[in-house]
Amino acid sequence: MVFDFLKGEFIDVISWLDDTRDTMVWRFERRGNAIKYGAKLTVREGQAAVFVHEGQLADVFGPGLYMLETNNMPVMTTLQHWDHGFDSPFKSEIYFVNTTRFNDQKWGTKNPIMARDPEFGPVRLRAYGSYSMRVSDPGRFLTEIVGTDGEFTADEISFQVRNVILQEVSQVLAKSGIPVLDMAGNTADLGRIVTQAIGPKIAEYGLTIPEFYIENISLPEEVEKVLDKRTSMGIAGDLNKYMQFNAAEGMANPASGAGAMMGAGMAAGMGAAMAQNAGPWGAVPTAAAAVPPPPPPSAPPPVAKLWHIALNGETKGPFSEADLTVMAQSGGLVRASLVWSAGQDGWKPAAETELQRLFAQVPPPPPAG
Repeated sequence: MVFDFLKGEFIDVISWLDDTRDTMVWRFERRGNAIKYGAKLTVREGQAAVFVHEGQLADVFGPGLYMLETNNMPVMTTLQHWDHGFDSPFKSEIYFVNTTRFNDQKWGTKNPIMARDPEFGPVRLRAYGSYSMRVSDPGRFLTEIVGTDGEFTADEISFQVRNVILQEVSQVLAKSGIPVLDMAGNTADLGRIVTQAIGPKIAEYGLTIPEFYIENISLPEEVEKVLDKRTSMGIAGDLNKYMQFNAAEGMANPASGAGAMMGAGMAAGMGAAMAQNAGPWGAVPTAAAAVPPPPPPSAPPPVAKLWHIALNGETKGPFSEADLTVMAQSGGLVRASLVWSAGQDGWKPAAETELQRLFAQVPPPPPAG
């Protein structure tokens, strides 16, 4: 930061060179000296200069080079009751305001946000992200936030801005109605809603939020573990087939846990068989006698026969024989019902097929009266 003084008691050059990255407001140090009428004021790009005279907000200057005279200091001229051509020194506080963006400001929820999810019911959410802020109204920012602070940094206002953000984020997430599992794909839209909601409040501080990002929305750790298990089950598909696959993989790889256990079981079985076939003094007979040949593979179980029924011009089924037994007892299947099964030559009445045994306990239809 560089400032220059006129030799003596009057200041005639006013400027600020910011060599920091977090200073938002810096008060020009005049050390009790008066400012010379006609002094040069240099305001660089990304800056604004605010004059405060006797506690009152006076003129605000944007980027440029100025001669401090009555023609470009209308508010100060009114406050000082200067006449045209007045050229006496004056005393005034001068604050330089940084109007560039302050990026990578962080925000995050301190406590979980309660929301109602259409699939999981009440859930607790946490969220965090980043934002940037910029001074849009230097005069208001100075009067509402800074006051007489000689050097004001971004950290001094970021806490208040975060509180405003968290209040709106909590309301937006709780009222969004978006399923938790779909929120990750809607963070951009949710971020725009939050930005619009906090805009008026932030503007009261003389600030704007040019960028706002929701980087993550998460569930409690214990809920995430349950979701991981649910995802794993979905990937596994048929659990029976999944277990069979694991067992086969374990046998192919004995070094694995499952393979090691199965290998140990097979070894124990072979050891028992060898012990039973040992001779009277514990001698082991020949390998051919010690290990009996494996049993022949059993035939696969017969496939249950399935039947179809023709009813009112439509085909119903397939039905198992157990289903047809119940239907026969309830009258849903009668002797004259047309049935068909794979390998049968066309439709036949049930009484003319092997299903006739189902009607052994079913009385025939009564004779015509």
